[in-house]
Amino acid sequence: MSRRGLLGVAGAAAAGAGTYLSQQEAVAASPVLWTRPEGSGMPPVSGLHLQFGADAAREVVVSWQTPVPVKRPRVMLGTPAHGMGTEVTARTTFYRDAKSRMSMYVHHARLSRLRPGTDYVYAAVHDGATPEAGSFRTGPGGRAPFTFTSFGDQGTPTVGKLNGPKPPKITEKLTYLNDNLGSPYANDVTTAVERVAPLFHLINGDLCYANLSEDRLRTWADWFDMTSRSARFRPWMPAAGNHENELGNGPIGFAAYQAYFALPGNGGDDETQGLWYAFTVGSVRVVSLANDDVALQDAGNTYVRGYSGGAQRRWLEAELSRARGDRDIDWIVVVMHQVVVSTADHPGNGADLGIRQEWLPLFDRYGVDLVVCGHEHHYERSHPIRGREPNDTMTPTPAATRTDLVDTGQGTVHMVIGGGGTSIPSMDVLFDTPRCNVITGVGEAGANGRKTPVYVTETAPWSAVRDRVNPYGFAAFTVDPGTKPGGPTTISVTYYAVTGLYGRTEPVDTFTLRRTRSDGDRRR
Repeated sequence: MSRRGLLGVAGAAAAGAGTYLSQQEAVAASPVLWTRPEGSGMPPVSGLHLQFGADAAREVVVSWQTPVPVKRPRVMLGTPAHGMGTEVTARTTFYRDAKSRMSMYVHHARLSRLRPGTDYVYAAVHDGATPEAGSFRTGPGGRAPFTFTSFGDQGTPTVGKLNGPKPPKITEKLTYLNDNLGSPYANDVTTAVERVAPLFHLINGDLCYANLSEDRLRTWADWFDMTSRSARFRPWMPAAGNHENELGNGPIGFAAYQAYFALPGNGGDDETQGLWYAFTVGSVRVVSLANDDVALQDAGNTYVRGYSGGAQRRWLEAELSRARGDRDIDWIVVVMHQVVVSTADHPGNGADLGIRQEWLPLFDRYGVDLVVCGHEHHYERSHPIRGREPNDTMTPTPAATRTDLVDTGQGTVHMVIGGGGTSIPSMDVLFDTPRCNVITGVGEAGANGRKTPVYVTETAPWSAVRDRVNPYGFAAFTVDPGTKPGGPTTISVTYYAVTGLYGRTEPVDTFTLRRTRSDGDRRR
């Protein structure tokens, strides 16, 4: 929808639920967007963002946050052709940040019974605030083409830490630093994704690095302000990374992350809701995992390995079994943070044996097609891998070595896409000849308070393509479901380096994933 159309929608929203103006009338009335409710004292709608429900064709959640409680948070919903005649009440949750002792209130309006493959417009509002407008398209009903994108490890381009002690007088010069590993490219990568305009976006963990920040609430607010330019028009679906683990925020440390996102349920208890989940878009089942539960590396504010007591693994096996047995699902895509493959030398993180032990046997057994990760701040991908070498590091075995056309029926392709904007890229520490540092255990806590990783270096026969030049970028995936039951279906993949202002991009790696559709005659 055009910007003028959205302004018109916002004008209609401000007129009240169920009121619709023509586009010409609404544009004429659009100055209501700039009218501040006099004397309300209420904060604006901030950080507007979307999430899919378990069925992307029929459910979307609209979310925003405020620093204080508000009255009647709600979303007005409609279509471009018929206006916004439906009002949906938002549910409010909150968390209290243990560092600042301040609370954040997050409002989630769940839009259900939507029509597949349909464009919607909406406006989020609460009493005393000006409506904020957005739009989205629901997922297709059944097999249909669409595009999604992915990157991890973003940060923000904003500053949050005062360099040195706080001066006693406000008139003295203040020097601020970025203390959450961000860079200006965090903003450029968001712009680049929006230029592609995918149906949805996958965030492969380490969203804003708030756990490193002096002001965690401001860092989250800065990240949402930056990403809302895209996330109000298409769901940004996250995986929890180690830097979402914030000291004191909830029993596991993910209370902020869990409050900001209303994600599909996983059947577990309240402490683990939103940390792992799955949703269906067309013929693709996307599974998001929380790898701090199984990773050996100690990289968050607290060491929480094993917190689910095996519940996540049991859920994952049941989820993969259902998906692979579903004749309407062709592709299984996993989004997670820490990696099982990496050719980055120190100070990169390397691969993690704990994830290889817990997840790879399940990926092999149920034929996972694609895994997208972050954690390492560069781009690389593997050959399709299936099985392991008989060694202590469980080195994955490549099932084929062709790089332009990959049959995922032979094995799982892993993609490390960790150049979302962080200020410490790792493309310049890749081994000259592909090798992999594998974390096989942890020792006593070091000077930084974290358990010291124990590494074993192995060969990397699985290594297919690496970008040793460009620090920032994202991948775009275009699904072609094919036309014949039991015939081929493909995903065309392009990794784009983000090279400058206004989301300027350059294609670096292009290839095709192929597999057989699941709706063939299985009696043969």
